[in-house]
Amino acid sequence: MIKKYNRKEAVSYAENWALSSNPKFYHFGGIGGDCTNFISQCLFAGCGIMNYNRNDGWYYISSYKRSPSWTSVEFLERFLTRTGGVGPMAEIAPVNTLEIGDLIQLRQNPTHFNHTVIITKIENGEIFVSAHSNDALNKPLKEYFYLELKGLHITGVNV
Repeated sequence: MIKKYNRKEAVSYAENWALSSNPKFYHFGGIGGDCTNFISQCLFAGCGIMNYNRNDGWYYISSYKRSPSWTSVEFLERFLTRTGGVGPMAEIAPVNTLEIGDLIQLRQNPTHFNHTVIITKIENGEIFVSAHSNDALNKPLKEYFYLELKGLHITGVNV
């Protein structure tokens, strides 16, 4: 069964925690970055369900008991665009078609995508995002350096 992704809840969470850290989750800032951990928290706020599949799930129990997809840019994209299984689902989409609550991944180096942000506002066609690692609240996307962008439109939640 597929349920609707609550975009407003995901955005509300992002705006509430963009400039600080929810003490329920470890902050990975000093050991590789916190961007995807923060984005996973936002997604969880919008879907309310984790996938505890040990091999290819999406979950957080503690800093040492979490799936790779909870904290890795590449693994999160793989999880969201998979076929089947419990949890939020996404499709790769052009950035100009995205909505609030959707995600954008940035490739800031020649080899791989390395940063994930959440769209928290769209105003007059301009996209504003919130993120961790370099904490940002409603920062214009155009202020980021990137070589390439990948849009992830959240299509629903498989329950």
